[in-house]
Amino acid sequence: MLYIQPDECIDCAACEPVCPVTAIFTEDDIPGEWKPFTAINAEFFNESVTGLGEPGGAAQVDVATVDHPTVAGWQTV
Repeated sequence: MLYIQPDECIDCAACEPVCPVTAIFTEDDIPGEWKPFTAINAEFFNESVTGLGEPGGAAQVDVATVDHPTVAGWQTV
């Protein structure tokens, strides 16, 4: 899963057309069944999950070695 740092997002919509699963929406347009992902996305950057905080863009971070616990629980072996 890819995560967007909500405090760094400038709502430019550049990521929407390149999302391979059409999962990026403006907050007002999120389908009901996907609303829990708003919190999951934001929590990913918290100290309790990755500790990334506001890293200054993905180019500064590289690939994360952890996932949000909820998303990690869905992964299959």
